[in-house]
Amino acid sequence: MIEAVVESIRVSLVTQQRVVFLKEVSGERHLPIWIGPFEAEAIALELQSLPARRPLPYDLLKTIILDLGARVNRIEVTDLTDDVFYAKIVLEANGRQLPIDSRPSDAIALGVRTKVPILIAESVFDKAGVVLGADEEEDESEGEIAEGVPSTPINEEKLSAFRDFINSLDIDDLGKGTKGRD
Repeated sequence: MIEAVVESIRVSLVTQQRVVFLKEVSGERHLPIWIGPFEAEAIALELQSLPARRPLPYDLLKTIILDLGARVNRIEVTDLTDDVFYAKIVLEANGRQLPIDSRPSDAIALGVRTKVPILIAESVFDKAGVVLGADEEEDESEGEIAEGVPSTPINEEKLSAFRDFINSLDIDDLGKGTKGRD
């Protein structure tokens, strides 16, 4: 497992879809995961230390876990199958590790609130990790992104759609128009 941090949440100006970017702590790869607007807002609020007017589900879950004498130990993004990411919230209670199945967006929202490590399976980074930079030049002979070394062949059609989406993102739009929400 590779430790990662939430580097950013980006918003497409065209589609208004959100992507959370996890960046490996000891490397340059990023893992983009598409998430919903409510989860994106919950993660962004916590990262910016902005209080919600009322407790969000992740605040409630954190309180319940702690009040029951357990604690969140870590978040794990464990698999990527058929373009669906899988995650676990690993709790510790009475000396036992309890892995709880979760959507990555929910696990990350809880993880940033409890300030626990976010771990990504190597196989997930191999399948979906990207290296972002000013020069995302493609190595024509290998079909791979320069500096990124995917271990599996890249599907050019899917990759071009992903690149188009990434190029349309604007993080400055995140959080606009959210005043007054409960």
